[in-house]
Amino acid sequence: QVQLVESGGGLVQPGGSLRLSCAASRSIFSAYAMGWYRQAPGKQRELVARITSGGSTNYADSVKGRFTISRDNAKNTVYLQMNSLRPEDTAAYYCNVRYTGSAGYWGQGTQVTVSS
Repeated sequence: QVQLVESGGGLVQPGGSLRLSCAASRSIFSAYAMGWYRQAPGKQRELVARITSGGSTNYADSVKGRFTISRDNAKNTVYLQMNSLRPEDTAAYYCNVRYTGSAGYWGQGTQVTVSS
């Protein structure tokens, strides 16, 4: 079994920053893609940012220029740096990792609340 543990969420004021971490219990060297998703109450889960094994990235239009996804293969960890946070960024954030030849895995989520 592959376990993903997210951390770094919390309460932050508008305009502030947070860095989310997702630590995998299995090497991410062979991972096909890793991504961050978020889900606000009453809304569907949406893709926030994604990075492939080749280094390609894509972002939701709402976070472009503010969020950056990165990975550290040696630490088996994927990060999401979030800057210039807005109240509409408030959501539970989930890590997803998909390995070549296997099913994807989800973390349990970490809550991000942007409020003054």
